[in-house]
Amino acid sequence: TEKEVGALNILVNNASIFADLQPKPFLQIDNDEFDKVMTVNARGVHQACKAVVPAMLRAGGGKIVNIASGTFYYGPPGLSHYTASKGAVIALTRGYGRELGDKNIQVNAIAPGLTESESIQGHAGFDPARAPTVQSRSIKREMVPEDLLGSLMYLVTPDSDFVTGQTLNVDGGKVNL
Repeated sequence: TEKEVGALNILVNNASIFADLQPKPFLQIDNDEFDKVMTVNARGVHQACKAVVPAMLRAGGGKIVNIASGTFYYGPPGLSHYTASKGAVIALTRGYGRELGDKNIQVNAIAPGLTESESIQGHAGFDPARAPTVQSRSIKREMVPEDLLGSLMYLVTPDSDFVTGQTLNVDGGKVNL
């Protein structure tokens, strides 16, 4: 509770379903799987924001960072439900950023590329995607979770007080917008 831990002024929405997904054509994705991915990846962001924003308002402001995905920009085949869910995260980020900006709450997102984390190493699509992903990047190496830290730290500090509703691609230069 706020009384026990103090003011709540940072939320990082990092929960996601990805590692358990088996890439498949969208015609083979049943409604239950689609709904589960959307519920965790998109509705989870909405619910977490709804839960913490009242405390941030009481504290006089805060920072929300949603973890999206670079898949939104290039739409890999076989993961349309995941891609759609992360597109929803980007849309929620933009909308919440507009809605909460005048309340001193900045809402931004990070869209990482394929990241070599423990959870992803067992994913069926990881090994086949590894080499082509590295080759498609301007920075020719695998991405590790630590590559996100600088961007995350920027977005949760006063250095980003005039940035809201934005998505920062952290992918080694794969997506150049």
